[in-house]
Amino acid sequence: MKLLFLVQKEQRVILDRFYDSIGRHAGECDIRWLDSAEQADLKRYFREQVNPGHYDRILFFLRFKKEMRQWRFIRTLPNLAILEHDAYQNYIPNKYAGKYARHYHRMPWVRVLSSGAHVTQRLQQENIDAVFIPKGYDQALIQNQHKPRTIELGFVGSLKSGVYQQRKAFLESLAETEKMEIVRTKSGQDYVDKLNSIRFFISADIGMGEYMIKNFEAMAAGCVLFGWRQGNGEEETLGFHDMENIVLYSSMEECREKIRQLRADPALADRIALAGQTLVEQQYSFDVLGRKTAEALQAPLRRPEDFPLTVWQRLFG
Repeated sequence: MKLLFLVQKEQRVILDRFYDSIGRHAGECDIRWLDSAEQADLKRYFREQVNPGHYDRILFFLRFKKEMRQWRFIRTLPNLAILEHDAYQNYIPNKYAGKYARHYHRMPWVRVLSSGAHVTQRLQQENIDAVFIPKGYDQALIQNQHKPRTIELGFVGSLKSGVYQQRKAFLESLAETEKMEIVRTKSGQDYVDKLNSIRFFISADIGMGEYMIKNFEAMAAGCVLFGWRQGNGEEETLGFHDMENIVLYSSMEECREKIRQLRADPALADRIALAGQTLVEQQYSFDVLGRKTAEALQAPLRRPEDFPLTVWQRLFG
């Protein structure tokens, strides 16, 4: 399979090994990093830089804000798939609510690779060709260093975005009664070192409906992961089992109670950490997810001719 893979040049999360794995498993991959201006004018970029007919598949992993404004051009591209890690925003209160589905409805033959199991199901119910490809972690970067963990309760990451309001409120409330460290670090080794200093990583993906990449990274680093229970089958699909390979909670009271329980039973905490690390090493490394992505791309796509535009779509999109 000849794959053209377009990704964001400036991206806070380092996903290079995920991209490399997709390319390696796809066969022949032409990966290109697009800057902000190139993402904003895809029609010009393709006119000057790309012959779409040279590729069996074209895969986008671009900034949705820029992508959604160019749907008239994008739906002219053949054999297109879109990798999306933020489609959960389609179903939560925020400025992009409903906009992901609307974008995909304008080109229903395009395959959407979504990182949430329940989000994928909801997209499928809207007649979108969605395939579940979960988030994961960089197996070459993030590992358990097997060193003493000097921070009992910790979280590493952003609280600034509007979609993180509930995360921010929860973690700051927990920190009022528990000695907890909430920090941001540089990407790369600083981040890995910080994860490896945390005993209990308190994740709070509240209201998102899926698990963010930090959950898999914390588990890979050997933390005991405390994760907000997403429900709707998300945990079962991911293989997350409460008090076996993850600590699930649905309220502040439950979170605090399970912290107390594991403080009193450090052997149980050790078993949970090891089981979580084993799970992600086997199923959620970038190498494994790159292979799954390539397989999802190789499956036959829908045909545009099977989805004639309505009069409304032709006139107003």
